[in-house]
Amino acid sequence: MTVPGTPHACLVLVVVGSLLLPAIGCGSKKPKTKTIAQQLEEARKEKTPDAQARRLVRVARAQFKAGDRAGAGKTLAEATALIPADGEAVVCGPRLVEIAGLYAEIEDRQPARDVLKKAVERAASIDDTIARIRLLADAGAIYGAKTGGVGDRAAARTTLAAAVEAAGTVEDRFKAQALAQIALGYARADLATEAGKMVEELESSAQAVTELRPKAEALAAAARVRSQTGASAEAQKLLAEAAEAAKKIDEKGMAAENRTYALLSVASAYLAAGDAKAATALLRLAEKSSSQVPDPEGQKNALEKVRALQAEAERRK
Repeated sequence: MTVPGTPHACLVLVVVGSLLLPAIGCGSKKPKTKTIAQQLEEARKEKTPDAQARRLVRVARAQFKAGDRAGAGKTLAEATALIPADGEAVVCGPRLVEIAGLYAEIEDRQPARDVLKKAVERAASIDDTIARIRLLADAGAIYGAKTGGVGDRAAARTTLAAAVEAAGTVEDRFKAQALAQIALGYARADLATEAGKMVEELESSAQAVTELRPKAEALAAAARVRSQTGASAEAQKLLAEAAEAAKKIDEKGMAAENRTYALLSVASAYLAAGDAKAATALLRLAEKSSSQVPDPEGQKNALEKVRALQAEAERRK
């Protein structure tokens, strides 16, 4: 029998204690956040220029969030230089728009203009009409936006007019998808009159769409424009329909990405309408769906977009 207080008893306690300590601490340590320098180094080690540029844009956003606008601008310049002049327009164009958008967010407007010009020039080389319209609509939105954009209404109108022209060649089954991009582009560009005209056509087209993601995105875009023009009752009705369509998309397998982005579109529209609570509820569903996206890079990108919108929703509560 071991008597309490004897050296043998103390040894037993020490051994037992040493065995328990790792169990107590298990899982309590959080992984260290990588420094900006480490993130830059990893980005530069990516195998292709486009992958490097994509990662660099992500680092630039982190720098901006940390309050380092100058560092973000320098990283964006590095990312821009990696976009090949003879690269595929369908890949390089949207990357340039993404870079221009972040330049505009950090209020570095001249580089934003320069990069937008390059992106719009690439649009003509994109064979997929919907992809071309999306690029032009996104570029037009950045051109026109007073906050987080360049604030150039003339350039916005010209760019979005090119998108409208392209939409005239789209098959009927893709019409709502095209009009949704354009209507949203006008709304984000703060061109309310043009947005209002476009949304009337969009609503009619959206009701005829049977595919769930395009339907949800089209209805969400229409709701966003309605909300921006003060038609809140119409916006709420459209948002409810959009949310219903998005929730019907399968949350597993290849459909998970479509579900995630449909939910993101609707959540963003709810935020634009001032309903952070409804947006947060949808973003929880989007977060769950994003974890089911099969492609690792696609999963990472989807989750990043969800997290960014979740942060925005928290700020607006």
